[in-house]
Formats: sequence, C-alpha cells, structure tokens
Amino acid sequence: MSNRLQEFRAYREKMNERILAAKNLPINRFFTLDTKAYEDGALDARTKEIAGLSASMVLRCDDCIAYHVIRCKELGVTDEQLFEVFNVGLIVGGSIVIPHLRRAVALLDELNEGGE
Repeated sequence: MSNRLQEFRAYREKMNERILAAKNLPINRFFTLDTKAYEDGALDARTKEIAGLSASMVLRCDDCIAYHVIRCKELGVTDEQLFEVFNVGLIVGGSIVIPHLRRAVALLDELNEGGE
C-alpha cells in the first residue's frame, strides 16, 4: 500500500475512533446511518458505492471521492465503469469538478499500480 493510501486510511480510522469515543449520540447515530446506507438492500453495495462516488464528485469532497474510489475498486468496479461514473459527476457538477476528477484518476492509477 502506498504511503498516501496508508496515511489516508490511518488518519480516517484514527479520527473515526476518536469521534466515536466521545460518545455523542447524534454523531454516533449519523455514522451508523452512513455505514448502513451502503450495505446491500434493494440495491447492492457496489451500486450504492457508485452512487456515492458520483454524488461526492458533484459535492467536491476529495476525502469522500477517495473513499468511494477505494471501495468501488474493492467491490470489483472496473476502470471503464469508474470513468463512466466520473463522467456523470462531471456532467452534473460542471467544470468545477475537473480538479477533483484529476485527483480521482491519480488515486485510481495509484491503486492500479499496486498501491492497495
């Protein structure tokens, strides 16, 4: 796993643990809702991660984009499929999404080079 991916995962896990340890009920409930939203249901987890990636691109959240790109790859989404999702995010969000698209593709390249 590349250093950037290790840092991303380590920071995310550390801060999630810290936040949840504060035992703030509304925050903990929100985190639970977020986790459950991506579980299999009428839509499978893979489809939900694809939807999450597209929405994250439109909202321009680099951490969210990175998380969903990683999850999509883990769930077997192909590069060709990811580029179609990137295109949907770009069409809906407009040209302001381009910098986020660049970072998403850089992460995808890193994952494909064995960064995972």
